[in-house]
Amino acid sequence: MNPRGYLSIVLHAHLPFVRHPEANYVMEENWLYEAITETYVPLLAYFDNLLEDAVPFRITMVLTPTLCAMLGDDLLRGRYAAHIGRLIELADKEVRRTRHNAVMNRSARMYSERFRLCQYVFEDKYGRDLIAGFRKLQDAGVLEIMTCAATHGYLPNMQSNANAVRAQIEVATRSYHGFFGRRPRGIWLPECGYYRGLESILHGCGLRYLFTETHGLLDADPRPPSGVYAPVRCKDAPVAAFARDAESSRSVWSADEGYPGDPHYRDFHKDIGHDLDMRYIAPYIDPAGIRVHTGIKYHRVTDKRDSNKQPYERENALRRASVHASDFINKRTAQIGIIANGMNRPPIVAAPYDAELFGHWWFEGPEWLNFLIRKCADAQDAFALTTPSEYLERHPENHTCAPAFSSWGDGGYSQVWLNETNEWIYPHLHRMEDKMVECAREFRLVGCGLEQRALNQMARELLLAQSSDWAFIMKTGTTVEYATRRVKEHIASFLKLCDQVKGRHIDEAFVALLESHNNIFPWIDFRVYC
Repeated sequence: MNPRGYLSIVLHAHLPFVRHPEANYVMEENWLYEAITETYVPLLAYFDNLLEDAVPFRITMVLTPTLCAMLGDDLLRGRYAAHIGRLIELADKEVRRTRHNAVMNRSARMYSERFRLCQYVFEDKYGRDLIAGFRKLQDAGVLEIMTCAATHGYLPNMQSNANAVRAQIEVATRSYHGFFGRRPRGIWLPECGYYRGLESILHGCGLRYLFTETHGLLDADPRPPSGVYAPVRCKDAPVAAFARDAESSRSVWSADEGYPGDPHYRDFHKDIGHDLDMRYIAPYIDPAGIRVHTGIKYHRVTDKRDSNKQPYERENALRRASVHASDFINKRTAQIGIIANGMNRPPIVAAPYDAELFGHWWFEGPEWLNFLIRKCADAQDAFALTTPSEYLERHPENHTCAPAFSSWGDGGYSQVWLNETNEWIYPHLHRMEDKMVECAREFRLVGCGLEQRALNQMARELLLAQSSDWAFIMKTGTTVEYATRRVKEHIASFLKLCDQVKGRHIDEAFVALLESHNNIFPWIDFRVYC
């Protein structure tokens, strides 16, 4: 049976590199621990179950180099083990506290079971190595793992220095090979930020395809006849470009009509970390007494505009997730049926989402995805799940055009990452990029030793400063103080190292301190900037 079309679900899993060995607790490290508990382990567990049940499926994930570096870091692994242990302790206390409220007690028991499952998957099944789990799925042929730029740097804003862009890509591909034992085939451009000419750098690094925002293809020159429903071959290099399908995204992303807003789903914001007595909850929140999310929440969305939330009932939420999975399939069936009538090949609907939406922001997201995959295998034959690489193997000849400049941020271009809140960082970044290239060329013949260590650390500091997350945080106004501090620290460390290298008076203790704190890409060679 040849399907009329294909659906390619892409989950973009990314977090900025946050690691603070100098402190016992830093609130921003919780970003990783929450994502492991609520997103990465649930997704991995469901994918494992699908594989064990011999359910045919294909799915694509982006595991960014910064995320992989943190998942592979022994310090952070140990801290997560302690974190999940505290959550189990808290959930068990909640089982006792809510024993006289049947509905809440069922939820408390659910959390106790979920946290123990996370502990089992993390500690026992994969020996604290979650990357091994995803690698196993890729080796089994059901998961395609894409890479991303080394530190999720927003590439259009560094295009004035091609060496800086190339370094982001080359470091990413080497990182990928180290974690997954093969070269990556495709790349998720950070924030879908594309500019013309970027494909030449990607091709030089061995990458076969990229993703743009919707208008990257709709405004391409010339406009491709199949719109976003088939990849194109970029005009300047033999790299394929896929684009996000807005219609399939709307069902999941839209604040107004998306599934996560259903009144039966769990409410994200009402968490016991903010609601319970401080004397009770204090051991499980910020040691400074700052209230934070614990992940234990007893209420459902009810009405997004009403603060009086009704109790969360898990079985009702799962029934809604199953209904929404069927609804998504029905909509894609109708969509693909219409599109296929006007194409000479089966269309592909590319549906990319932030992975952290599934489980973290939308608690039932992993269950919805599990229902969707199983229903796609059993209940319909209008389309099949595929990955970008598989589609290109089936259809290697594609229309040639020049994709348009694009990003998937608000407004569709660069205004999220270049505006009055964050524009101050770019003169510093451009200066650092130029200095890094200059030093890489000037000292390219140095041998192993302190000088090379300092130059390698300069490369790490530059890459970390370039992370698009800092500019995004400054724009959205969430943890601005932390993002600002991180950028300033990386700038200051880079410039101090640069002065020491050029002045031939390198402080080994300073280099060692930075190596121990910002230890990402331990194998990096500064000559990547030559």
